[in-house]
Amino acid sequence: MLLGAAGAFTFALSALKIPSVTGSSSHPTGTGLGAVLFKSPVMVFIGSIVLLFQAILLAHGGITTLGANITSMTIVEPWVGYSVWKLARKLGAGLEVGIFLAVFTADLSTYVVTALQLALAHHVDNVGSAATSPLVLYVPTQAPLVVVEAIVTVLYCSFAEVYCCQGTIQPWRCRC
Repeated sequence: MLLGAAGAFTFALSALKIPSVTGSSSHPTGTGLGAVLFKSPVMVFIGSIVLLFQAILLAHGGITTLGANITSMTIVEPWVGYSVWKLARKLGAGLEVGIFLAVFTADLSTYVVTALQLALAHHVDNVGSAATSPLVLYVPTQAPLVVVEAIVTVLYCSFAEVYCCQGTIQPWRCRC
């Protein structure tokens, strides 16, 4: 059930489109939570299914960009998020701080990879300078989204932990 909830969380967050100054749209991703809960390989699979459903049912991204979206959102992001989660916990960060850092850095990694993908697709000769433009254009919309998604995910996890301590679900070892 928790895996389904993580998939639904990813679907709901990543389906929220917010107009961007780049002429496209920005959106939270939601895969950081699944990476923390189930490790990266599971979230790669679940996130790919989410993106396929969104491409087919919502025309979000579309089939032609599915490979690029899977790479940035369901391969790179979960691995970065889970790595930061493990590092934060190893360094003694609390549950909330670890989740915040994992989701924050995971989301940032998605948009760095997306900027690199756009640079490779449009400017093969000088990828470094070509990636700078999309990165700068992502900042006004993505920076607030990254922070808000990290906060929402921490709140979601805090809510789940209350139920964990009551024996309903057990996403983490309870502290109570």
